[in-house]
Amino acid sequence: MSDPTEGNGTAGADEAAEPARPAGGTAGERRVRVVLVDDHRMFRTGVQAEIGQTAQTGVEVVGEAADVDQAVTVITATRPEVVLLDVHLPGGGGVEVLRRCAPLMSDAERPVRFLALSVSDAAEDVIGVIRGGARGYVTKTITGTDLVDSVFRVQEGDAVFSPRLAGFVLDAFASTDAPPVDEDLDRLTQREREVLRLIARGYAYKEIAKQLYISVKTVESHVSAVLRKLQLSNRHELTRWATARRLV
Repeated sequence: MSDPTEGNGTAGADEAAEPARPAGGTAGERRVRVVLVDDHRMFRTGVQAEIGQTAQTGVEVVGEAADVDQAVTVITATRPEVVLLDVHLPGGGGVEVLRRCAPLMSDAERPVRFLALSVSDAAEDVIGVIRGGARGYVTKTITGTDLVDSVFRVQEGDAVFSPRLAGFVLDAFASTDAPPVDEDLDRLTQREREVLRLIARGYAYKEIAKQLYISVKTVESHVSAVLRKLQLSNRHELTRWATARRLV
């Protein structure tokens, strides 16, 4: 794995596609320093190639990290203006990064702001990181141009959400009732929950592997673990179980 503090390392990527450009002005008019936090190196490389060519986008990627400990170290050392944060990370997830970086977020002079960037569009994931202090949440289906624009908006203090995700946050903060505890669901890891939702939505194993940047064998292992923990026999029972809990 590459050094978590390395910056622009995308030789040849700019030849494949034109980099995203900021929507609200030329790159020369504004700059933002960004750290990428995601446990999939391939995804970090793709984001770097898409938004990290500073002369065109105004975005300077000053560091990368693949887990919670690396993220806290890199963010503390580089003090970026915006962190693109995956929700599911080794070592405790995005919420743990937010908890440990709380003093940096509350710095009045140089606040570090967080924008969640995840494959998950589950309500509990969105609400969890927003409660933890993130300024927004976008899914990995976002275009490069929209991601650049979102980064600058978060830098300026705006809240940014992918379509329909804002409703989760409004509903959660409007309600005073604590969400019920689901002991069965709590037995599953975050990754197992992701696989569960995609299975319930009808995705094939190969599609899930591509979506989550993992191997088909790893998907199979997660499905087996979910079935065992929930005491279910097949994916049809799993789909019914997830639908009954409105996880789909």
